Amino acid sequence: MYTTPEIAHNVVEAIARHPLTLYRESYYHFHLLADIDKDDDKFVDCAITAGADYIVTEDNHFNCLKQIPFPQLNVLTLDEFNTICNN
Repeated sequence: MYTTPEIAHNVVEAIARHPLTLYRESYYHFHLLADIDKDDDKFVDCAITAGADYIVTEDNHFNCLKQIPFPQLNVLTLDEFNTICNN
């Protein structure tokens, strides 16, 4: 799949402006991916703070979260998430 910075910007803007989007401030930083990919830590902190059911990603760096008992985060690929949504 190919994307551009403009497409990414438009997707983020669409999510941010959606009326059902809730903003949450993350006061805790868990650093669960600090040794693997420090830049991805913000997504983990956001998921925990928001009480997300899943992190949906094709980034293999997130797979280590499957081994962490607390805080528990469900990490799914796009195909896995698609399967859940279609059942």
